[in-house]
Amino acid sequence: MGDKELKYTIVFPRANDSGLKEDPVIILLGWAGCQDKHLAKYSNIYKDQGCIALRFIAPWRQIFFPGIFDKTLHYTARKLLDLLFDIGMEEHPILFHVFSNGGCMLYRHIVELLCNKTETYFNKLNVVGTIFDSAPANRNLQGGIRALYTVLGSSTNVFVKCIAIPAFVLFVFLQVVLYPVTQFISLSCYDALKVDPSRWPQLFFYSKSDKIIPYKDIETMIKVRKLLDIQVQSVDFNTSQHVSHFRKFPDEYSAKCIGFLKDCVQPTTLSRLFDKKNT
Repeated sequence: MGDKELKYTIVFPRANDSGLKEDPVIILLGWAGCQDKHLAKYSNIYKDQGCIALRFIAPWRQIFFPGIFDKTLHYTARKLLDLLFDIGMEEHPILFHVFSNGGCMLYRHIVELLCNKTETYFNKLNVVGTIFDSAPANRNLQGGIRALYTVLGSSTNVFVKCIAIPAFVLFVFLQVVLYPVTQFISLSCYDALKVDPSRWPQLFFYSKSDKIIPYKDIETMIKVRKLLDIQVQSVDFNTSQHVSHFRKFPDEYSAKCIGFLKDCVQPTTLSRLFDKKNT
């Protein structure tokens, strides 16, 4: 389901005995080129846990050419957060499940809105944690080209490929060359996530065999976030490829997601009950 400006899918839970007293909202942000049927497999992990799953995939043009050929990711982030209020989810615990750099680029703008003190409307949202799958990475031209080529696929017009890929290479090159200056205006996605002001727990899934996202970038991010006294967990699946950890290790992946969800949600629920008893 969706509207003219924001195409999304939302799935509501079945009756369950998970013990979670509030229906958590899991927001799945897909990778570039992802299809909803791919994200549906991940949302099934949370179905029996009493979770509401909201699936969204940012248009590839926003990811590879932000603000040039389409509405900006910041605009999309605002629309997505507005949606939570429109469907009455603003009081539920919210957990993000973010895939690859495509999902991270949108997530970066979501966090900026959530943590902006002037955005009092969004400050009401109760985010309890974030799961990163195969992300984030610093600027990686080779991986970006592979990802874009995969997104364009065999069905895309050859002429479009001949234009899009060189344009992307030039775009990334200019970003790198100009970054010593532009960083004072806007940080790269990777640098912004290093210092993002959110302090809710984070879980990173990655693999040393990933050919698109360098595992060292993720391990650096993990170290940086831990230094900020953030509760950080990580799983190196070692042999699985990019965004393929669940496909290769479904039981372990699912168990880690559910365990992390319960760690994030149950303390929040208990603290609310404690607060109510003392008011």
